[in-house]
Amino acid sequence: MQPPLWESTVLGAIHGLTEFLPISSDGHLALTEMLFDFSRPSAALHVMLRVGTLLATAVALWPRVRPALSAGSAALLRPGLFSASAGGRDALVVLVASVPTALLGFALRRGVERWSDSPLALGLGFLGTSLVLAASSFAKTGSAEQPGILGALLMGLAQGLTVAPGLSRSATTITVALLLGVRRERAFELSLLISLPAILGAGLLELPQALAGSGPWLAAVLGAAAAFVAGLGGFSLLRRSVLAGHFWWYAAWVVPVSVATLALAEAWPHG
Repeated sequence: MQPPLWESTVLGAIHGLTEFLPISSDGHLALTEMLFDFSRPSAALHVMLRVGTLLATAVALWPRVRPALSAGSAALLRPGLFSASAGGRDALVVLVASVPTALLGFALRRGVERWSDSPLALGLGFLGTSLVLAASSFAKTGSAEQPGILGALLMGLAQGLTVAPGLSRSATTITVALLLGVRRERAFELSLLISLPAILGAGLLELPQALAGSGPWLAAVLGAAAAFVAGLGGFSLLRRSVLAGHFWWYAAWVVPVSVATLALAEAWPHG
């Protein structure tokens, strides 16, 4: 049975907003489906939600995406160009960070899928996000433009771990960048830049299953549109909070969600 169109739109809006805000998009989607008895999203909807947030990121961050694409493409043939421009240096961070992200994603993906609808796993993931956000409050104001090779690897490692439900990608990658002394705006930008290959890769992995099914593609497209619009709003909110030094304030939302989800696991074991 195909889910109502309004469910796909609601899930798209939630995904778009929470993909940017450091509160875990996958965790909030799973919790919404669990609490409100939504139909299980189709593979087509999952793919299109990723398309919506991918487009929102590319559009909102285009002034950084375009030079990274241009310089990075040229540097693949002439590696010296990676250090010749800001775009090339951004591209290098993205490439280096993508290695541990991809390795961890492939290694952990199957193992964590079984826990995606478990309140206990979600609650622990949200708790991890809360701790990461709290750690960001200890970061001193940095001035670095890039984190360096080791720092890029650490950002990629942090991003790879967020395949675990409830653990926020933006919370972990921005916190790592801030703790490494990267200035706030650049930490925000680099977190989103390194997310682009990860989102694209996750969508491509799910694409064969989506194409093998019968849809529902109309619901999926509506979900993508909602994710795109909400994602632009989430982008703006995240940028302002990071620049203002209020990034860790999102723990005020995630901590109660974590406690409530862990309580739900005790009252209603779900897997």
